[in-house]
Amino acid sequence: MRKLIIIALLNIFVSQSFAAPKKLPEIVKVTFQVVVNGKTRTEGAKSMLLCSSTASKSWTENDSKKLLPTIANETSYIDFGTKNTFQVARFTNGPVINTPLAFSEYPVLTETSETAVILGYTCKKLKTSLRSNSIDIWYTAQLGVKGTPSMAYGIPDGLVLKIIRNGNYEIVATEVKPLKQKEEEPILSIEMGESLSLQLYKYRITENLITSVDVFTNEQISFGNEIVNPADTSFQTTFKYSSGTVILKKVKLPVMPDETQLFAELYQHSNGDAYDRTGSVFMIPLDKEKSFLDGLKKGINTLPAFLAKNGKSYQGVVATSDYSPVIEIMRFFTSFGIGQFNDKVTVYGQHWEDSTLYKQEVTELLPLLQGERWIGVFIGNYDKGGHRVSLKLKYYPGSMEVSEKPNKKAWSMQLFNTLNVMEMAGQEYGTMFASDTLNVEVVIPEGVTNIRMRYITTGHGGWGGGDEFNQKMNTISIDGKVLFQFTPWRCDCATFRKYNPASGNFWNGTSSSDYSRSGWCPGSVTNPVYFPIADILPGKHRFSVAIPMGKNEGGSFSSWNVSGILIGEYK
Repeated sequence: MRKLIIIALLNIFVSQSFAAPKKLPEIVKVTFQVVVNGKTRTEGAKSMLLCSSTASKSWTENDSKKLLPTIANETSYIDFGTKNTFQVARFTNGPVINTPLAFSEYPVLTETSETAVILGYTCKKLKTSLRSNSIDIWYTAQLGVKGTPSMAYGIPDGLVLKIIRNGNYEIVATEVKPLKQKEEEPILSIEMGESLSLQLYKYRITENLITSVDVFTNEQISFGNEIVNPADTSFQTTFKYSSGTVILKKVKLPVMPDETQLFAELYQHSNGDAYDRTGSVFMIPLDKEKSFLDGLKKGINTLPAFLAKNGKSYQGVVATSDYSPVIEIMRFFTSFGIGQFNDKVTVYGQHWEDSTLYKQEVTELLPLLQGERWIGVFIGNYDKGGHRVSLKLKYYPGSMEVSEKPNKKAWSMQLFNTLNVMEMAGQEYGTMFASDTLNVEVVIPEGVTNIRMRYITTGHGGWGGGDEFNQKMNTISIDGKVLFQFTPWRCDCATFRKYNPASGNFWNGTSSSDYSRSGWCPGSVTNPVYFPIADILPGKHRFSVAIPMGKNEGGSFSSWNVSGILIGEYK
């Protein structure tokens, strides 16, 4: 009996020793979550991965009903057989595009001696870096499948279960699910669409998100040419005023949610004019009985005037009960002859740019730049060739989801704008500051909160004693009390030398475009400044601007272009 028991135990041992190994799954589905600074993100999209021994695909699961319809549905594919990856984008009711990339284009991974157990699987640790970011990757070979939720960090020879970036951002597997035969899904897609370079692929995806309005395209702004404005006043018709130095168009702008970011984007090059000129992108408000449009069509003297102590009348520069001045969207300054004079002036070691791009965020004006609007561009010049410009307004979504919140009820009030947009039609320069303070009286309505002023200022007078080259303090007051004081000054103008081929070069190695100026540089935009007005009460108030403007010298004079608008919202 004892002998039989021993034989039976030996038989069991032998049968277990030579049993068939556990079959590995053919396809595995992995769910990941994001952990930032030790805190798990419980809301938002999930990262998913489907993988086999030869291929994988990863994607993000979102609530498609909440997503913006302009967002592309992206999927990443890895073909371990050919050692290639494919990023594929599918647009709603649109095309399918992809960008291929070989394994050799991804970061090189360095294996360490560290190991860890994640979800019951023994993992090895790899290290790499990507654009100065330190990356740790934990992967396992125990499942016999390969894949990663983020192939941008590199492609290990196994299944990635954790990625750590810079020690505080983690992508961690929460579930590893071997699929049964009937649950198996295809991995590599048959339809990958048009193949594009990585740069073009990314461009197509982001451009689909942006709402872009082409206001002007390669329009000429010049002086002294014959102007025949069309009788048609419909949308997208360009009108020219003030001897051709102002272009104007009525456009339809989209209505966007509050979280949208708005940028004004202007390209400009010389079409004959060699000098640096004041430019402005503006909107004409039509909220009152009179508007700047009347001055453009019927003459500058049809506008209300500010009568200064020097005896001059300054047309259309301050708000009245029945008139709102031009709202300045972006102030820019042309460079010295960019484009037109590139091949006429050579400087050793200097390469001239073909055009200037001015791109400035103007999100605070978003409530004003929606619906039907009159948009214009002004460049002061006396040249028949002048300049050519292209203007876009670009609306960038601030959220990937469709906003369900109603927009806040915005409030604004344009106060003043002394930039003489109709310079070539006789509008006075802003010279009132030599003997006077610019004043405007307005009524603040009940229920307005979070009021702040958007203020733009630049000094002009292009000789040694002129205010262009001398620092002058601006003082803005409310009801006689100083709101803020500051001195506009730009000392970085030499940065823009490559945009100024026609700028004069001096004996000491500097150029005219290098010189510091009162709030501007040739070839740049001027940034607005913002000041909160926390304790202003409803009712009538007087806003004042005082600048110690320099005196005239012979035929030379200084002037100041200042514009101000109040922005707020109703409770």
